[in-house]
Amino acid sequence: MANPIYARLQGTAQRLIAKYGQAGTVKRLTPPDPVYGGEPVVTSYSVTLVPMAYEARYIDGTTIRSGDMQIYISAVGLTIEPTVGDVVTANGTDYAIVAGDPNKFDGVTAVVFIVQGRQ
Repeated sequence: MANPIYARLQGTAQRLIAKYGQAGTVKRLTPPDPVYGGEPVVTSYSVTLVPMAYEARYIDGTTIRSGDMQIYISAVGLTIEPTVGDVVTANGTDYAIVAGDPNKFDGVTAVVFIVQGRQ
């Protein structure tokens, strides 16, 4: 059962991302049918996001590399859950998602999606 506090937190996150963020896209590549083949299909989803560079103290060269971005994506109105393998476009640059956290504190309501993007 969804906890109402998380719906309020989701609304707060959405307002802050809308105020300080920008428009972007999440692109998901659907592989071709394994039996019939065909071309992979790219589906784009419009999102509101805030890209931020990692602080130098978090960059270790393996898990988090120089140039990686921490991207906060509003969960409100998003029909998919951004995951590893998707591509996020922010600041006119494509970032492949290499790690992500849906922030589902109650297991149901996604407050905000925080992903690690790499060029």
